[in-house]
Amino acid sequence: MNALDCAELNFLVDAQGAIIAFQEKDQSWAGALAFSSEEAARRFLAASRLEVAEVAAIALDDRASIAGLIAALKKRPIRYLLLDLDYASGACRQVDFAGGGFGAVTPRQFTAHRQHS
Repeated sequence: MNALDCAELNFLVDAQGAIIAFQEKDQSWAGALAFSSEEAARRFLAASRLEVAEVAAIALDDRASIAGLIAALKKRPIRYLLLDLDYASGACRQVDFAGGGFGAVTPRQFTAHRQHS
């Protein structure tokens, strides 16, 4: 397999066709939300109640498309992927961009979403 342990990446796309990204407060760079399966993306959508137009997938073995995607994302302030962000716990893996491909994969932990009662 590969360092990401999946065959494709699934992205959340808004009504204008842009990939949904997450930017931390007071940070210059953002991370594109990506999921290792469509099911994981749909779980995130259900938990977050985020409204998106669709889930779009790209095969990891399609190097030309991956390079094009990364080049397009870098035109925005996006410098990494947040892979399989769990809405409830805030856990995910950060996948850095390395040229036209993927580089280091490191665990990330965001502040978990708190349910209000």
